Amino acid sequence: MGMTGQRDLNEGNAATEQRRSGVGRVLVALRLAVVSAVIGAALAALVVGVILKDVPVLATGGGVLALLVLLAFLGGRRGAGRDAPPARRTALARIEDLRATGGETADVPVTFRLTVAPEPEDERPAYRVKISQSINLVDIPAYRPRGIAVVEYHPEKPWDVRIVTRPTPEWSRRAEEAEIDSAPESTLVRDPDGGAGAWCLLVLVGLLAGAALVVLSFRGELFASGDAGGSAAKESSASSASSSSASRTFSTSTTVSGPSSSLLTFGRMRVTAMELEARVDSAYVTSLRIEDHRMAVRGDSARPLAETVHLPSLPYELFPGLVREARATLGVREAESWRIDVTPGGGAGVGPRVRVTVSGTEGTAHLDADVTGRITDRRAVGVS
Repeated sequence: MGMTGQRDLNEGNAATEQRRSGVGRVLVALRLAVVSAVIGAALAALVVGVILKDVPVLATGGGVLALLVLLAFLGGRRGAGRDAPPARRTALARIEDLRATGGETADVPVTFRLTVAPEPEDERPAYRVKISQSINLVDIPAYRPRGIAVVEYHPEKPWDVRIVTRPTPEWSRRAEEAEIDSAPESTLVRDPDGGAGAWCLLVLVGLLAGAALVVLSFRGELFASGDAGGSAAKESSASSASSSSASRTFSTSTTVSGPSSSLLTFGRMRVTAMELEARVDSAYVTSLRIEDHRMAVRGDSARPLAETVHLPSLPYELFPGLVREARATLGVREAESWRIDVTPGGGAGVGPRVRVTVSGTEGTAHLDADVTGRITDRRAVGVS
């Protein structure tokens, strides 16, 4: 009863804040549209005044533009004199999902979907946010879906969130002990300035509307010397086709070649896995196979997430060490080939299974490990 009431309260507070934010965006849009229309009308008045050699119209357009420049200058001075914004605050966040988006260097851009749980003194309910942040290849295995991370956020800009990759010991302890429920999708916050395309379109429409109003007001004088035959504008309509995505199975592989092309090279496994992820358009697969110069994945979109392997979360940086361990300790003196097979765990809460197989003249042997790189079983040559 308590948890349900708290969740309803959080949803209600989030809905109230979203309504306030929506009203604020509408007011900003109206102000931007009016200012754009005035600027468009002033520019059109300058052009019309020059064409008609009408001094009053020319002076009116120039005066309005000068007034707008003066107001913008005064507004900038006033904004510069305001107090500094409040400092960023630290909180815990639940990782709902993450996806590596590319990168050839040690720092890989990763897109996170988080549930941020502000501290009680902030008097703000938990909310969802989507961010993109560069994470070092070595640190990526520490971030997994349903895990807890330490973040910093801006109190007045809740969408401005970044993950703290090196938290203090106190926050690290709190992150290990914390359990955070997922916030509803309705609490997702976005940067209101992120839709730059929509704001640019609004400015363009305002400019054109203001200019059209002035031109239409003087259409008689402008077109008196010739035929007022206007050309009809051709409208191009784009039809949107809706596509339905059905359950599908997929498999793909890639082969690397060239100098230093072994997948044991640091960082090469993760880059290759991200290329395959982009090719199949899914971060969840049912199996992953890695060989010296080849990587392959298979998947089924109908499988539950608990029965799949999340490609971005795998500790690729630990796999070369497992291969070296298998070569050195399983009785294969000179391994002619090696293979890594990653498959889903046996049930909910069980991570993927990693099997490293090496083959040579003595025979075939393998070792098993969990997703953290801890070896759980060894089968040397001749051991069944």
